[in-house]
Amino acid sequence: MLVCLHNATDVFMKISPAADMEEETPLLNKRPTPHESKINNSRLFLAVFSAVLGNFSFGYSLVYSSPVLPKLKSPDADPRLRMGTEQAAWFGSIYPLGAAAGGLGAMLLNDMIGRKLSIMMSALPSVIGYLLMGGAVNIWMLLAGRFLTGIAGGMTAASIPVYISEISHKDVRGTLGSCPQITAVFGALALYALGPVVPWRWLAVAGEVPALLMVVLLVFMPRSPRRLLALGREQQAERALRWLRGKHYDTSIELSAIQHSIDTQGKVTWSQLATPIYYKPILIAVVMRFLQQMTGITPTLVYLETIFSKSNVSVPPSYDAIIVGAVRLFSVAVAASLMDKAGRKALLYTSSLLMFLSALTLTMNSHTTACPPGPAPPNLTVSLDYSSHNAIGDTLAAGPQTAAGIIPLISTMVFIFGYAMGWGPITWLLMSEVLPLVARGVASGLCVTVSWLTAFVLTHAFTHLVDRYGLYLPYLCFTVVCVLCLLFSAVCVPETRGRSLEEIENYFRTGRTFTINRSRSIQQSN
Repeated sequence: MLVCLHNATDVFMKISPAADMEEETPLLNKRPTPHESKINNSRLFLAVFSAVLGNFSFGYSLVYSSPVLPKLKSPDADPRLRMGTEQAAWFGSIYPLGAAAGGLGAMLLNDMIGRKLSIMMSALPSVIGYLLMGGAVNIWMLLAGRFLTGIAGGMTAASIPVYISEISHKDVRGTLGSCPQITAVFGALALYALGPVVPWRWLAVAGEVPALLMVVLLVFMPRSPRRLLALGREQQAERALRWLRGKHYDTSIELSAIQHSIDTQGKVTWSQLATPIYYKPILIAVVMRFLQQMTGITPTLVYLETIFSKSNVSVPPSYDAIIVGAVRLFSVAVAASLMDKAGRKALLYTSSLLMFLSALTLTMNSHTTACPPGPAPPNLTVSLDYSSHNAIGDTLAAGPQTAAGIIPLISTMVFIFGYAMGWGPITWLLMSEVLPLVARGVASGLCVTVSWLTAFVLTHAFTHLVDRYGLYLPYLCFTVVCVLCLLFSAVCVPETRGRSLEEIENYFRTGRTFTINRSRSIQQSN
């Protein structure tokens, strides 16, 4: 018996190191796999859905003027609310002006009360604005309502992308980062669909629903773990992150990474803004938001029905708007599915090219479109069979007019498709990814402010340019801007696909080239 035990002990001692190696090696090499597999995204998706209801309200309110303006400019409108060209220009453009003010407010609120509370506070000006427009008895109430809903839109545009980026992990951040754009597009489509059948006052009443629902749901959602750690609330940050990732998720690694990024940062000063780690990403985000608006997307959406009526589109303008809204929603959904597969830059290239080709087509079409026929000269012979003459002319012109009437619709659809594939969602996503963590709240508000001030100037000038020069000059300017978008994407925009927020910030800290691919080649050569 003792011999058997001694032999068994020798055998055990011989195989135990190998057994230890076999047991320890999988734990070391394969630890990230079970760690990642324990993530449960269901509550994260719920939190994102609750937040992006604000973007739904934003998209809805942005294009509110598209079906409403034709009704307020018609002879049948209430005399107290009937609008001329200048008043209509203000009704369309005052929303971006309010959004700029909301962006400035978000610059302060994001760092004072946090992202979540900033999003919730946006519901207040939204609801008051819709109440003013729904019960308007004069033009000033309409303009005040548009301005207040614009403030709410600017606040959500500055706060929601940052909130989503801070509660998401890198495996889904690209897809979830496009959700604000998707829901904004869905809100616009809902407005376009309701416009032909719902009175404009009830459209304002319906706009209050998503903002109120957003507040109710966000009450039960966690605050940003990154924000809580920055305030020194480690236990609350751990509970918030566990709620977002699932109860079986090991939060220590992610919390350590977030805490490390916070510890290595201080309060940014004006002198520090002159260093590449700060001014390069901020400059990239600001220029992208500026170019995004200069493509003409805001005046196109705000005056969509008016543009189609001036383009002599064969389909009724209200139905054209619904078609364009559906195409925009489809293209944003496609972009969301490709965001983490094709990469940001590939989608930006495709977006810029499609917008350039469609804007060029619209420019050429608007330049060659014949002016509508004027009144008949008074010296025509009265004995002509005028009705048969018109019938023959309509028959001969039916084919060319039908074909020409489809070109603006198709080109606008391609333009919207291209924008929504890249420069729409990716601009929002990159703003939340590349901005320095220490200055993200203020910098995101700055980006939104620059964006909406540009949109205000462009939207207000658009109406006067169209009245004086037609659609040709605005479309020509948009074509040139699309070329600039393509060049800027190639030279200045980094590829952030598959990288954490800390890795992106570390990339700018190195002081190397803008594009990450080129920085990799430098590392390999070293």
